[in-house]
Amino acid sequence: MTGIDWSKYPVIPGFDVLKWKAETQAEIYQKIKDMTSEEQIAYFCKGSEAFREERNRFRAESVADR
Repeated sequence: MTGIDWSKYPVIPGFDVLKWKAETQAEIYQKIKDMTSEEQIAYFCKGSEAFREERNRFRAESVADR
């Protein structure tokens, strides 16, 4: 058990997650295809840092809601 309350995340009718994933991957490929390895690493590091910041904000809001 993950401890996540999945009832907070309703099904979105008509949303195709596999199509969304493929489109997102294609978009990322277009952004990084001409980058050097070092530039690609920096791109993904920047994205992961932004994700961590968003996750921390979400966690802080969740704690504040309790």
